[in-house]
Amino acid sequence: MLRTYKYRIYPNASQVELINKTFGCTRFVYNNVLAYRKELYDSEKKSLSKVDCNNYCNRVLKNDNEWLREVDKFALTNAIYNMDNAYNKFFKEKTGFPKFKSKHDSNQSYTTNYTNGNIEVDFDNNKIKLPKLKYVKAKLHRKFEGKIKNVTISRLPSGKYYVSILVETECVKYPVSDNKIGIDLGIKDLCVTSNGDKYENPKTINKYKKRLARLERSLSRKVKGSKNFIKTKQKLAKCYEKITNIRRDYLHKVSHEIISENQVIITEDLQVKNMMQNHKLASSIADVSWYELTRQFAYKAEWYGRTYIKVDTFYASSQLCNVCGYQNSDTKSLSVRKWTCPNCDTLHDRDINAAKNILKEGLRIMA
Repeated sequence: MLRTYKYRIYPNASQVELINKTFGCTRFVYNNVLAYRKELYDSEKKSLSKVDCNNYCNRVLKNDNEWLREVDKFALTNAIYNMDNAYNKFFKEKTGFPKFKSKHDSNQSYTTNYTNGNIEVDFDNNKIKLPKLKYVKAKLHRKFEGKIKNVTISRLPSGKYYVSILVETECVKYPVSDNKIGIDLGIKDLCVTSNGDKYENPKTINKYKKRLARLERSLSRKVKGSKNFIKTKQKLAKCYEKITNIRRDYLHKVSHEIISENQVIITEDLQVKNMMQNHKLASSIADVSWYELTRQFAYKAEWYGRTYIKVDTFYASSQLCNVCGYQNSDTKSLSVRKWTCPNCDTLHDRDINAAKNILKEGLRIMA
């Protein structure tokens, strides 16, 4: 299986210069090859393969722009292949036409491939050998074993540099368990299980609202493009990055606990994009990160030999009595937190009842 390990790196001044130059070169190649491909199709209705696009880069762009030879050749090739994927996706899946890249994008990255030992990880000395950069100081907080396939070097809006290493490795499956669990996702609590366990919603962004507001006000007073503007913008980016890291760390802990303890995990298939149109709840929905949690359930279940199922979006989990199946339409209102079934007199906690119904529906789908 393929697994990615992400580490922070601390390049020196000359390495930073070369990394930033590579960002610019990959962007230049991506935009020029995309423009050439579009022009050729518009004028002659000719289509190019990714090999033709790469040949155009090597035979035309590199001859006209010698500085393209100073950076890693695999980074340029991968930029072209990424453009090709986006271009083909536009025709096959009717998605948007690939956008030209801008040097003002807050996130910059490039990918290079492993070949002939050009990438090495020295865990003892906290260094990573990268093509053209040689050894770069890094924070190697966890080890891995396996074959390195490629690495992606990225720069975040905060100005920090990271390397993501794609490794072909083995993953040890968890022992088979008899536990099955249904999960109701919410805002008051991040999620509630059919066992009655509740995982709190940390509401991370609320803890930093005042700091974000202060930095936003400070940024608005600065002259755009000035040194103070750039410094304040980086402070703001670091604050957002901290919020993201805290939220993601908590979600990893929750998903790891649930995956390790249960053989079958069942959740709702929420249409988050549609729910975000509710302006009263949009901020809370974005902060709780349901999509990220379910994404983690999906790939961790695959890694560790678990079964992950999503029930239909329109399944009325909150309205049904999990004991007798009676449907109570009064519970459509989110203000109803507890209700008694008129048919069997069972007192229900809204979220736990929904989680039990989700578990039943998921097991029915499995059967």
